[in-house]
Amino acid sequence: MRRTIVHANGLNFLCLDTGGDKPAILCLHGRWGRAVTWTTFMNRYQDRFRLIAPDQRGHGLSDKPLARYATKDFAADAYAIVRELGCDRIIVVGHSMGARVGAHLAADHPELVRAMAILDCTADGNAQVSTIPPDQVSPVDDLTKDWPTPYPTLAEARADLEKRFPLPSNVEYFMQSLHETSTGYDFLFSRRAMAAIGHYNARWFDLLPRLQCPTLLVRAADSWDLPKETAEKMRGLIRDVEYAEICGSDHMVYADNPAEFDTVMDRFLDRVG
Repeated sequence: MRRTIVHANGLNFLCLDTGGDKPAILCLHGRWGRAVTWTTFMNRYQDRFRLIAPDQRGHGLSDKPLARYATKDFAADAYAIVRELGCDRIIVVGHSMGARVGAHLAADHPELVRAMAILDCTADGNAQVSTIPPDQVSPVDDLTKDWPTPYPTLAEARADLEKRFPLPSNVEYFMQSLHETSTGYDFLFSRRAMAAIGHYNARWFDLLPRLQCPTLLVRAADSWDLPKETAEKMRGLIRDVEYAEICGSDHMVYADNPAEFDTVMDRFLDRVG
């Protein structure tokens, strides 16, 4: 697996890429995340597929412009990245925000996306995309605004995160974004960008009937993001859909219960791969 900088859509993106002349899967992380959240997934499937995972705009080691962070902007980034990497047809696996991005990519570019996995992401949101100028967005997102960063040590960071999240997967998700600075350990993501994502997110139920490819919709059984009734509504709007719920998970379906998740994903990839 190589790490590379891809220049696409006017920005620089850190990407993990297993390479090879194989069918490609684009892995899109959620808000506050990084490409490395997909490492186990990529290792599992790299014998069969070429796996590509970028740090999306505002996250990790990719550019963090003062700009809109609407889903269509992320989707334009993803389109430009895979084209720059020479991919003609791809499978998209997206978690949370990444699933929203992937669904927009699939709807807008059916010639590119041949299958889609939506992992624990609600299609609900703001009534419309905010028109607030980017420079007027809050400099910090609501989730992390009270977190005592920078942390003096990684151990203290972990102790604080363990108080905030009941499952280890959520703790590791944020630990992956920590880096050392001159004043302690802080997150690589731009907090202004994280706030902007909230402002510029809008509901996307109307997009789901436009998905032409086979789609896997996965819900965490104890999800705090995707209510059961919302998942059922989404399921009814997608023409070619497989649906699964992962027990013992509140959001990080691929990390909380890998045995159950892998069975679901294996079955789907066997069908579309």
